[in-house]
Amino acid sequence: MTEDSTTGDGETLNVIIEREVPFPAEKIWRALTQPHLLEEWLMKNDFKPAIDHRFSFRAEWGAVEGQVLEIEPERKLSYTWGDHNLKSVVTWTLTPTGKGTLLRMEQRGFRPDQPRYYQGAKAGWPKFLAALEELLARID
Repeated sequence: MTEDSTTGDGETLNVIIEREVPFPAEKIWRALTQPHLLEEWLMKNDFKPAIDHRFSFRAEWGAVEGQVLEIEPERKLSYTWGDHNLKSVVTWTLTPTGKGTLLRMEQRGFRPDQPRYYQGAKAGWPKFLAALEELLARID
C-alpha cells in the first residue's frame, strides 16, 4: 500500500507518505538511525539517535540542518529539518503489521510562501523511500 498525501491547516503544508514494507521494524530503525546506512539511501550525515543531537544531511545541492526531538526505538523518530528559511519537522512512525511494518513519514511545517521547499519534498521523499526499500532488501 502506498499513500502519498498532502495536508494543511491553513497555516502550513505537510507531506505524508505511508507504505507497508515487508521488513521488521528493527531493520528499518537501523536504516533510519545509523549514519552509514542513512548515507546509502538519504544523504551524507553526522546523525546520532540521541535527543537534542544536532546534525546535518549533505548532498550535491546543499545541506539540511536538524536536531533530534523524539526517539522511541523501533517505533518513532522525530527531528527538525531545515535551513535559514525552512523550519519543518520530519517524523517517522513504525507500526508492526502481519506482513512487515507500516512505515509513515510525515514532514510538517511548509509555509504557503515556500513552494520550492514543499514541491521539493513532495518530489524527493518518494525517491528517498524507494532507495530505503532497496537498501532494506539488500542488508541483513
